[in-house]
Amino acid sequence: ISFLFIMLKNIIYQTIKNKSVWNNVPKYYISSTNMNKSCTEMFCMQCEQTDNGTGCTTVGVCSKTPEVASLQDLLVDQLKRLSVYATKANLDETDMTNVGHFTAKAMFSTMTNVNFDGERMKDEIKETVDFAEQLSKKTNEKLPETIDGVTVNLGNSSDVSKLSLDELAQLGRKVGVDARKEYLGEEGVDVWSARELITYGIKGVSAYSDHASELDLQDPTVYKSLVEGLNAISTFGKDETDLNNLLGVALDIGATNVRAMQMLDEAHTKKFGPMTPAEVNWGTKEGPGILVSGHDIRDFYEICKLAEGTGVKVYSHGELLPVGGRPEINKLSSYGGHYGGPWQLQRTEFSMFPGPIVLTTNCLMEPRKSYKNRLFTRSTVGFPGVKHLKTRADFKQLIDMALLCPPLKASIEQKKVTTGFGHQAVLGVADKIVQAVKDGAIKNFLVAGGCDGSSGERSYFRDVALQAPKDSVILTLGCGKYRFLDQQENLGTIGGIPRLLDVGQCNDAYSAVVIANALKDAFNLNSINELPLSFYISWYEQKAVAVLLSLLHLGVQNIKLGPTLPAFVSPNILSVLVDKFNISPISNAADDLKQLLSK
Repeated sequence: ISFLFIMLKNIIYQTIKNKSVWNNVPKYYISSTNMNKSCTEMFCMQCEQTDNGTGCTTVGVCSKTPEVASLQDLLVDQLKRLSVYATKANLDETDMTNVGHFTAKAMFSTMTNVNFDGERMKDEIKETVDFAEQLSKKTNEKLPETIDGVTVNLGNSSDVSKLSLDELAQLGRKVGVDARKEYLGEEGVDVWSARELITYGIKGVSAYSDHASELDLQDPTVYKSLVEGLNAISTFGKDETDLNNLLGVALDIGATNVRAMQMLDEAHTKKFGPMTPAEVNWGTKEGPGILVSGHDIRDFYEICKLAEGTGVKVYSHGELLPVGGRPEINKLSSYGGHYGGPWQLQRTEFSMFPGPIVLTTNCLMEPRKSYKNRLFTRSTVGFPGVKHLKTRADFKQLIDMALLCPPLKASIEQKKVTTGFGHQAVLGVADKIVQAVKDGAIKNFLVAGGCDGSSGERSYFRDVALQAPKDSVILTLGCGKYRFLDQQENLGTIGGIPRLLDVGQCNDAYSAVVIANALKDAFNLNSINELPLSFYISWYEQKAVAVLLSLLHLGVQNIKLGPTLPAFVSPNILSVLVDKFNISPISNAADDLKQLLSK
């Protein structure tokens, strides 16, 4: 009902408004060569749930407005311009780190379910154009204002400040997804598709590298790869159109994401201890509480530390369930356990939670009035009218509010779930696993997980877990695990080894790769594709795109991807992926299991 109301509200708004602001925009900012080209009020296709599997055109399924969608397109366009200057400037390691860190945070803010705040998006655009202007002086070069009107030159932050959000959004519509496709023409649809794949992969890598930087770990080579990737697809930069080269860039982004996930794994281990199997209480305890959702483990940890001795319990939600497998968090008395399920249930679950709620990263949905005044955002996350915690020093507000809010009641049904099966834990019993394989007790390994979402087709992944042969071990990660995590105990064990191993968050796909490589080496194989290992990947947003590119970079084949294939992948690009990696869409669990487990 809420979604239908949002759609109706935006349709009415656009109908009433129906007045062009182009006459109010200074001529400096507009290319006359693009004025007559068609460009919809909104077109976004970056997530799996995009409308009708083709693209959102009136309002995002995520509740993103046309204005915000266009501002995101404009920001990405300006980041491409920045990347061109950064590439031409031959930056040293320090300067590249500064540019790359800024680029990663800004690209992260354009991901699905992250920032819905137009004013903050405008601030990022202003910072980007100023950064580009600084580098243009360094290179003594000035990029053209337009190429066939597809890219706009916004001048500097003072120029941007003079424009309203609606005026900026009008400009964003001229450089959006459909405009980029139109610029390349029908004959360039595969080039457009490959470039979109790279763009969304870069968004995912940006998120993971930003997570790592929040833990004080950065790698200039990661940032350089992001900048070079944007430069490759910029009309002002390399403007790459060769499909083989573009697919090479995509796989390079996948390689960069492996490093980003590795950094995050190292940083998490150093700060919070290695993943260790532990039972997590799934439910609430009586007393005041704070709910923390998203992915940022450091934010969770700092809130727990601040809550020590106050009587306030801190609960994880969504992708933060694996914090229970981190020794430095599990030992804190303020850690209350886990509440709720995957991100798409938050509007119901947050309404039932009486205390303050924090969204540290994606995935944020439009908040209901019932909890909007108790909701806080962090880092790149934003929503109009929702309080934003700029620094961790602001976390005291959460403790104060929790003590004023009605206390939680103890859950009627106290459940337990085991998490913490990261690569350190699994490799600690590698000898038992290898022996179980040699003895025939374990015959197959499945990686099933990724992003969850609202579509009914995602029940496929539950079917995979429940229909998998009894002699198989399932590695799961991300919020996709919620489709079958309730069956962890029922799935049982093999020689004391649980059949369902929760490896961690979506970025812990790195752990799954480490485990696979260790098994490959243990059996003296040349490739992990020779293992009795199959992948069933559930995708929703751009982090999953980055993880997919990482798997392809590593040469992983026979991946089943669903519930639907990305709308931005053209038939020819899909054909290339099928030929090179045998990637294919999901069908039904029984047939797919039979096909993949028969190898």
